[in-house]
Parts: sequence; structure tokens; C-alpha cells
Amino acid sequence: MEESITLIVSDLETHFLNFPNSQTPISQSTLLALQKLLDYTLNNNNDPIHVDSLYDELSSKNLSPSSFLCPITSTMDSGPTHHSLLASKVYLSLLLSPNAPVFTLFTPMAFLSLLRSIRRCFKNSKSSALHPPSAPRKKRGGARGGRVGQTRNGPRNVEEDDDDCGSEERELDVRVLFCVFERLELVLGLIHLDRFPDSLKSLVQTIAEVPVMASELSGNSSSYAKLSDLCSRILGEVLKAEHGDLSITAAEVLKSLSPLILMPKSQARVFALGFVVNRMMEMAKISEEIKKAIVNFPRYLVHKAPERSEPRACAVESIMEIVRVMEYEDQVGFADYVVKMSQGKSHLRLLAVDLLQMLMMSLKDPLGMYSESRVENYWGLRCLEALILRCSDAIAGIRARALTNLAQLVGVLSVDDRSRALLKEIVGFGNADPNRPVGGMHDLLRKRCVDEKAAVRKAALLLISKLTALLGGAVDGAVLKTMGIACSDPLVSIRKAAVSALSEVFRTFWDDNVTKEWLHSVPRLIIDNESSMQEECENLFLELVLDRVSRAGSTSSPHNQSGFHNSNRKSKSVEMEIKMAFPEGVLGLLREICNGEVTPWVKKICTNLGKKKRLKPKIAIALQNIIKTSESLWLSHSMPIEKWTAPQGSWLLLSEVSAYLSKAVDWEFLHHHWQLLDKNGQGNEPKCPIEQGYLNKELMDTESNSVAWAGDRVFLLQTISNVSVELPPEPAADLAHNLLKRIEEFNMHPTEVNAHVKALRTLCKRKALNSEEANSLVIKWVHQLLSKASQILETYMSKDPELKKDSGFFTPPSGSRKGKKSSATISRLLAEAIAAVYTIGSLVIICPSADLKGIIPVLHNIITSGNSDPKFKKLPVPTVSVKQTAPSLYVQAWLTMGKICLADGKLAKRYIPLFVQELEKSDSAALRNNIVVMMADFCVRYTALVDCYISKIAKCLRDPCELVRRQTFVLLSRLLQRDYVKWRGVLFLRFLLSLVDESEKIRQLADFLFGNILKAKAPLLAYNSFVEAIFVLNDCNTHSGHNNSQNTRAESRLFSIRGNDEKSRSERMHIYVSLLKQMAPEHLLATFAKVCAEILAAASDGMLNIVDATSQSVIQDAFQILSCKEIRIPTNRGSSSDSPEMDDEGGDSGGASAAAARGRVITQAVKKGLIQNTIPIFIELKRLLESKNSPLTGSLMECLRIILKDYKNEIDDILVADKQLQKELIYDIQKYESMKAKATVETMPKSDMFRSPGVCKSVSKLQANSRVASAMADKVAEATARSVLREVNRNERTPPLSAMGLPKVKSNMGGVVSGGDRPAAVLESLRRRQSFDSDEEN
Repeated sequence: MEESITLIVSDLETHFLNFPNSQTPISQSTLLALQKLLDYTLNNNNDPIHVDSLYDELSSKNLSPSSFLCPITSTMDSGPTHHSLLASKVYLSLLLSPNAPVFTLFTPMAFLSLLRSIRRCFKNSKSSALHPPSAPRKKRGGARGGRVGQTRNGPRNVEEDDDDCGSEERELDVRVLFCVFERLELVLGLIHLDRFPDSLKSLVQTIAEVPVMASELSGNSSSYAKLSDLCSRILGEVLKAEHGDLSITAAEVLKSLSPLILMPKSQARVFALGFVVNRMMEMAKISEEIKKAIVNFPRYLVHKAPERSEPRACAVESIMEIVRVMEYEDQVGFADYVVKMSQGKSHLRLLAVDLLQMLMMSLKDPLGMYSESRVENYWGLRCLEALILRCSDAIAGIRARALTNLAQLVGVLSVDDRSRALLKEIVGFGNADPNRPVGGMHDLLRKRCVDEKAAVRKAALLLISKLTALLGGAVDGAVLKTMGIACSDPLVSIRKAAVSALSEVFRTFWDDNVTKEWLHSVPRLIIDNESSMQEECENLFLELVLDRVSRAGSTSSPHNQSGFHNSNRKSKSVEMEIKMAFPEGVLGLLREICNGEVTPWVKKICTNLGKKKRLKPKIAIALQNIIKTSESLWLSHSMPIEKWTAPQGSWLLLSEVSAYLSKAVDWEFLHHHWQLLDKNGQGNEPKCPIEQGYLNKELMDTESNSVAWAGDRVFLLQTISNVSVELPPEPAADLAHNLLKRIEEFNMHPTEVNAHVKALRTLCKRKALNSEEANSLVIKWVHQLLSKASQILETYMSKDPELKKDSGFFTPPSGSRKGKKSSATISRLLAEAIAAVYTIGSLVIICPSADLKGIIPVLHNIITSGNSDPKFKKLPVPTVSVKQTAPSLYVQAWLTMGKICLADGKLAKRYIPLFVQELEKSDSAALRNNIVVMMADFCVRYTALVDCYISKIAKCLRDPCELVRRQTFVLLSRLLQRDYVKWRGVLFLRFLLSLVDESEKIRQLADFLFGNILKAKAPLLAYNSFVEAIFVLNDCNTHSGHNNSQNTRAESRLFSIRGNDEKSRSERMHIYVSLLKQMAPEHLLATFAKVCAEILAAASDGMLNIVDATSQSVIQDAFQILSCKEIRIPTNRGSSSDSPEMDDEGGDSGGASAAAARGRVITQAVKKGLIQNTIPIFIELKRLLESKNSPLTGSLMECLRIILKDYKNEIDDILVADKQLQKELIYDIQKYESMKAKATVETMPKSDMFRSPGVCKSVSKLQANSRVASAMADKVAEATARSVLREVNRNERTPPLSAMGLPKVKSNMGGVVSGGDRPAAVLESLRRRQSFDSDEEN
């Protein structure tokens, strides 16, 4: 050690002799010698002998121990990394050495150099710094023996060291680093930092950053764990009373650890959380100061939490880890803080929504069910109330997040019956009572399901699913309706969520309203464009309909009901017993399947399931059991079988599934019911229209029952056709003979004719030996039936004029046998003729090649009878119009002629103009509906022939009959989707009025067409036709581009919404908004420019007459369009905290930056358009309107105010060309706003103006507007002045001055005037006040 001491003293002496005031680092040899000496001393029980020798040697050279500070500090500050770390170790060793002058060696500057050295060792190290050090490598040029750099030239030594360090990277020796941290901990126990607050703060910040810097280096886990433990021990050492006020120190430690805690998941975050949760919480048990700091720490983290989705989630998780280890009272306090925070700024509300959910999910007994002390307003209830309140937040992202979190919370809290009951009472879900208070959960869900943001709608539907599945209870009808509408949402995700929610309700409740809504909303998605939606629709129908019916049929076998039939329940009606024989809701389900709007989708679903072989035989067996059970129950009460009908929908469903389950249907069952239905069906045919007016109630009931039997026969025949392959030969032949015989009688209901014809054809084809034999059989009986039908028609047409001549022009005497016989003959012939005409059409469909030469002239005579058209005068047509005498025959004749034209192209070419003519002039809604259907079929078969008549077909979109309008809309939409019809001409504009149709169903179809189908198929259509739509809807033809219209004035009036009343304006605006929603951002910009250029610029140039009423409506609409929010593009002008719209959906930072860049580009484009195009047009138009004293000036100023509202700071740039005009425009806008604010105040009750904002929320919202607040202040001041003037006019004397507590004032003479020596002249002047006239009434 003597050599080391000598070397140290010699080098130190040389250093101070040559460089007494320099900041030259100490040489490496001296550092190594000092390290050797100090390590030996510290490792040998602090033996002071060698250290004392060093100090004695220094004293002999007139050097003090403080002479070490300057060179060691310089080495820690500027030396190479490994030298700096070595100097740090030496410095700490000096402080710990025995008999060391601690207060001499420890200085704040040296301590800060030590901390900088620790930071540098992480920043300048290699990535493998935390690996254990490897064997030393030889440097280039050979090893250097002896003392390193033993020259007396200090600066040269430093350069050599720097060159040596710079020649290659030096690995960080973790052993030295660990030693530095260990000795730093020991030093903290020796030196109290209460006198050095800056050093303490720097120490805390440095140690808090070490885990972060170390985690960035690829060290092994053991080294990082040891380093983290050392940092924890050092921070724990700092948190002692001897280092200062614990509250300040703890706050500083927590503040330094907060960035680590808010980091995404990493080792540093684990370290920080572990230190706070474990170490500091242990200290908090014995220190109130530390406990108080930890209690406030989550509140601090709340304000430091990031706004992006993933970092925010990590922050919430970290906050909750700290809150979980806090005491119960502190947890409740933090929960109340979060509740208050949920009413703060937007980013705090968004964070509060997540925290409220986590608090209630993480802490025990949030609803206070197991609490001994019953508290009405428990903390969990306050949190739940705040979360529900956020579901109606002004920002969509918060609303969506609150709804999603509430749904998750419901799932977690509904663990048992008790909690479910309490939660159901709190939330208020399941109360479908129409008298319930407004503003409950049902009203909230109804509003959120139709929210303008997709994420909110999706979250609301998810919440409905959770509430229904877990809490139960009836669902409000309005909410059901809203979910049904959401099933047709343009977004696939919303449709899926709506289907899931509605299906969950249907799975839980078998209510008739739920069944109806589900069947009208979900099965129609079988034709959805998204294949996954089709599959989901099939799965749900299989589960919720077919499986449910299967279970009902398996438990309702007629053999199992014998005991039930003999029970003493004679008092109940048979229908009630039949209903009770099956599970609740099954019969209602089957009945609703027969609805005309549901049946097509049910058939499509059954077909898809059958093709995929997913239909099970049990469904067919169950349906047979249901029919058998119903019949058995009916007969058990000795009721007449002719009045029995099978449960409605059972035969329909059986006819669909039997096509794929033919072996599961029993022939004996079919044969029995065919005999039953056929036998009782004969003689109960519906009477012809002439006789229907004379039916009494009993006959009408019989007719209704016979119609039901006819429908059942139709489905039974379809079932027989489906299973005809399985029929025995003899029964099949007998059945075919019976079917042909029934058809030849021509007395069936039209709905039965098709079923009989198709069943007969199926039997012939399936039982024939080959296809040729089958075709010959079909042709044979088709010609036989056509011949008989032709004879019936000829008989009717030949005898009808004679009968009319005898009995049509006078009233027969009462009881006249001749009159009754004539009437009966007419009825019989007419009924046969109608059945014959319909049968001809059915035969043409199954056999297009049939010979119709003798039938077509007869049908022509029927459809042209009584026609006054001159071109028909040459043809032999009846003089009596069949349209008047037999309207049903007339309608059926047109229908049959349409079927014949579908089979004969040459005939279609001749008759299509007749169909169009009849469509335009017919007053029968049924005939117009049939012709629209036929024209749609013609368009598919003969596209070129019908294309020129599309505009005439489209006129039916404004038909008086809702059914015709809806049928036209659906058929034209399908043709447009399949490209048989193109979106050209006026067709698109005529479709627009369906968006505001009187019928809600048509409006829903139109919304789906424009929002879903059209947006994908023709995305530019709305943009290209937008301006033209404005003129057409207003019926304005004064614009030069819209004068040459081919439509007549009547047609233009028919497809316009003229008028400036509120209803017309709102309907037009609804259409405009629907079109704007389909446009991309770039098209919105272009539309904005087109409206300005083609409407406003045209008005300012005189091309649009601003005096004309329709032109004024066009300009008014243009102002409203430019002012609406749908045409404005979100440019992200505010901070991200103000608009966290879809933040909960996630997204990386790259996407966010791209969106921000896109927003800046859009902002610049909008500003450029305003400067170059929009503002000059508005200026010219404003001058023109003011010169004409037009009432549109107010609309222009309102529009301009809204446009420039987002650019208040850029108005100088937008109007840079004309400063005077800029001032005038700003003045006009401010004046208009002031006038509007004054008008708002005028309409307010006087009592509200004098209330404080805290008392009246509406007043506080108004006062938030500075102009409204100023107007209110003026109004209050005016009222006060009038009150004073009113008192003045009453000549009331002023109270004596002696009664007033006024301060003494100096008189004009310089003296002090007291209350008792006032001059008389002054008092007299005050009494003789001038009387002012007030303009206030009374």
C-alpha cells in the first residue's frame, strides 16, 4: 500500500503544481490506486491505518483531503464512461472511509457530478452493457505495462485516455455499477440530505430514470432484477425522516415514478408499481405523510394519463393497482373524486368512464349488499349513476365507451339473484310500463340506438344484449322497434350487433311483440350482401324457430294428450286449450310466419338450410304432431270438423321443409288431411264479388274459414308434391285424377289453382318412366284444360250482354223468380270465368308451348272492352265494358295476358304499350300493382322493349296506394341492382321522394337503398345529381340548365316538394342530408363549391330570379345546405382531448399522425376555397339582396356566420384582399349575433334573467354565450332604470340623509360637512328633482 499512497500523493501534488485552477481529470493510474487502497480498507472492517497514512502524507505535502474533489469531480463529469464510473466509486468510497472528513468531501456539486456519471454510463454504453463482463481483450499495438500514462503532462494523459476509449466501445462493468449503487445507499445512511433539497431531488429523479435506461439495454433478467432492487433500496433510504419533510420527499418520489407507472407494459413499469404498492405502502403504515402522498397519487396520475387508447388503458390499470392496496375509506374517497371528474373536461370524462368501471369491478361489494351499515347513497351507486350519465355525453367517443363499460359492468355484477334484482332496480331496465317515468334506461337505449355515430349504436346494442340476458324483464316496444331498424343499418358491424341484441331478447322472451319484431327484422338478412350475415341468419332461425318448434312438437304428441282431453276444463274455449297444449309463444311464432312480409324470407332460409343438409327430420315430425294434436283436441270437444283449421303457419312450414325431408312425412297423414280438406273444401268456395255484398256475419265467418282451408290445401298440395317420389303408385294415380277433376270444375279459390296445377305436373313428371312420357302427359291435360277454359270464357262473353240486356237496366220486382235466376246465372258464369282465366295463366307458366290461338282473342276482347280509344273502333270489341260489370275478371284477364306475353315475345311487343297505357289510366290499385309486377318481369325478359317506359313505371312511386308505391320501389330497386335499369335521367331524382314518403316502411327501404346498396354500387351518383336535385325538388325551372325538361308540368309537380313552409323545407333538407352522408370528403368539398357556383353565383349574376318564389326556395335551400354539419368535413382543428370520437377502437400512432396530416390538408383546401371562391360570391350576393330588400339577407348572414365560425382566427387571411370589407363583414356578423341574442333574451321569462346561473341551468348555458350574457345584462339594466324612473315619477320624497350611512365628504368650501349641518339649498335641490317620463307601461 505504501507504493499506492506514494503514487497518489505524488500525482496529486504534480496536478496541483502544474494545474492549480484547471478542471483536469485525474489520471486512471491514480484512480486505480485509490480504488485499491479504499477497497482494502472497506473490506477489512474499516481498518483506518492506510487511510490515515494517506491523509498524513497529504498533510506533509500541504494538501488537504478536499484536494481530491476537483480532479475526481472533473473525471466524473468529462472523463470516459468507465473512468467516470470508476471515479464515482472512488468518491463514494472516500465518503465511507474511516475518519474521512465527510462534510469536507461532500458538496452538492460533487454529488450532482456523481449522478451525472451514473446517467452517462447508461447512455454511452453498448447494448450489451448489462451482460457480465467478458475477458479483457488486447488493444492494438500491444499491452501497455506499468503505470498507465505516467507522464507528467496531465492533458496528454487525458487525450491518451480519450483515444483509448474512442478506439473501441467499452462494455459497462455491472460489478462496478452495482458497487456504486450499494455504496450510494450506505452514503445516504451517513449523510442527511435535508440540508441539500436540490441534491435530494436530483437523486430521486436519477434513480427513477435508471430502470428506464437499463430496460432499453438488452441485459439479462438477473442483472436487471438486482439493479431494480438496488434502486428500490436507495429510494427507500431516501424516504426517511432524516432526509427532510417526508410529505415533500414522498411527493417527489411519486412524481418521479409517475412516468414509469404510465408507461406501456415494461420492466420499468413493473418496478415502479412494485415499489409504490409494496414498499411505500409498508412505510405508509407508520407514516401519515407517506400515506397522504400515496392517497393523492392516483389523482395526480389521472391528470398525467395519456389520451390514446392503449396507453390510457395501461394508465387505468396502474391506477387501479395502487387503489386496490389503499384503505377502504381512501378507496371511497378516490371513487368520489372520479365521479366528480366525470363532469370535467372531455379527456377527464373519458378516463373517468374507464375508472368507474374498474372501480366497481375491482373493489369489494360496490352496491353495499353485504354492508352492515345501510347507506342509501352507497359509493358504488354514485359511480353507477355517473357512468349512466356519461352514456348521454356530448362527445360520441365517451358515449360509446360508457355504454360498453356499462355492458361489461352488468355482466360482472350480475353474479347472483340478489345482485341482479338490485341492479335491475337501480338501472331501471325491464319496466315496459307505458306510465313509467321519462328518462329511464329504456329511453336512453332508444336514443343511443339511433345515435349518429356507429360506435355508439353498436355499444347500445351490446348493452341491450347484456341487460336482457342477465337482468331479464320486458323490453320497451320503442326499443324493440329501434333494434329492428338497426338490423338494416348500412354498417355490417351494427347489423351484427343489432341481430345479436334482438335475438337475445327473443331467446329470453316469447312475447308476441318480440316475436313479430324478430321475424320482421332478422330473417330478411338472408339476402344480405355480407355472407357472414346470411350464415348468422340461418343459424339463428335454426335455433330460435325450428328447434323451438321441434321441442314443442315432441312434447305435444296426441297420444300424450289423452289425459288432458278428459280433464274437467269444459268451461274454457277450445282455442285456449289448444294454445295451452303447446309451449308459450310457439303458436304465435307459427302464425307470424304466415305474414306476407315474413314468408318469402322464411322460404329462402329453409331452402338454404335444406341445400346444406342442416334440416333434421324431427322438425317435420314435430309439425305433423302439432297438426294432429290440434285436430285431436278439437274433436275431443265434439266440435264440427268443418270448422277446424290447423294452427296457422304449420302447413306452410311443413311444405317448405318437406322438400328436403320427404322420408320424414307420413303418407297416411297427408292422405287423411287431403281427404279432410278436399271434402270440406267443396261447397265452401268463396262467392263471387256480386254475392259478397249480401253475406251475413255467419256466411262471412264461413268464407273466412274456407279461405283458411284453401290456404291449407295449397300448402298440403305443395307438401304432397315434395314427397311425391315416396308415394305408392296407386295413391299417386288416384291423387292425380282427383287433382285434374278439381281443376276442371273451375270453382277453386285462385290461391289453390297454382298449387293444384304444380302438384299435378310434379306427379306426372316423377311417376312417369321418362321425361318424354312426362312431357306428353303434361301437354295432354294442359290442352284439355285450356279447351274447357276457352269454352267457359266464350260462353260468358256471349251470354253476358244478353243477361245484361234482360236484367241490367231495370230493377226486378221483389221476389221475381226471373230476376233471381238471372242474377244466379250471372254469378255462376262470372265465377267460372274468373277461375278459367286464372287457370289459363297458371297453365301457361308450366307449359309455355301450349296452343293459345283461341284464347288470346277472347282475352283481348276482355281487356279492351268498352275502350273509347279510336284505334280500337275497328276491332270487334264488346259494347259493354267488362271493367265495369266484372272488375275481378278484368284484373285477372290483364294478369293472364301478362303471363302469356312472358311466354311469347312477339305478342309482348304488341301488348306492352297497352300495359303502360292501362297503368297510367287505371283507377284500380290491384290492377296497377299487378301491371307494375308484370312490367318488372318484362324488363328482365325484354329489356330493350321496356327501357323506354321506365319513367312511366317510376311514376308509381307517387301512387296514392301505399302497396303500389312500395311494390314499385322494391321492384325497381332490384332491377337497378341487377343492371336491367340504369340510374340515368330522372329516375334517381324520382327515387329521392321515397326518403320522405308517408309510409314508414317505404322510408326504411329508401334509407337502406341509399345508405347501403347505392353507396357501394354507385358512390358518385349522389354527388353528380345533387345540384339538379335541389332544382327538381323545388320545381324550379328558371335556371338556364333546367329549362329544357322533357317532363310535363304535372309530372314535375308530382315529384317535387314545393313550398317554403316548415314541413316542405324539413322534407327537402332530410333528402339533402341523406345524399350528403353518402359522399366522400373530397366530394363534400366539391359539392360545397358546386352549390356556391351553380346556385349562389347564378343568383348574383342574374341567371336565377331572386324574386321568383321557387328560386327563393332554391337559394334558401342552398344556404341551409352550406350551413348544415353534414357538408362540413372534420378537420381536427381542436385538440385531441376535445374530440376522442373513436379512440376506444384503438389505432396506432401512425394512423393518428396520418389522420392529423389529412386534416391539415383538408383545412388548407377549405380555407383556399373560401378565399378564392365562396367569400367573393357571398359578397356579391349580399349586395344584390340588400339592394332588393330581400328576406333572404338574414339567411345569408346566418349561413356566412356558420361557415366562418370555425375560422374566426383566420378571417384576416380569408379577407386579406379588402380590409375595409373585412371590417364591414365582421361588423355585420357581430351585429346579427347581437340582434339574435337580444331576440333570445326577449323571449325569456323575466324571472329567469334575475336568477343566478347555479339556480337555473338553462340560464347558465345562455350566459356562456358572451353576447347573450351582454344582452341579458342590458335587459336587466334597462329594467332597473325603468324601475328608478317609475319611483321618480311618483314624487316620493327621498329618505333623510341622517338615515343613510354615508361617509363624510368635503364641501366645495374645503370644510367637512357632517350629517347635521347640511346646507338648506342642497337639500332643497335634491327634493325638487326633475320628473322624467318613462316609456314603461304603467
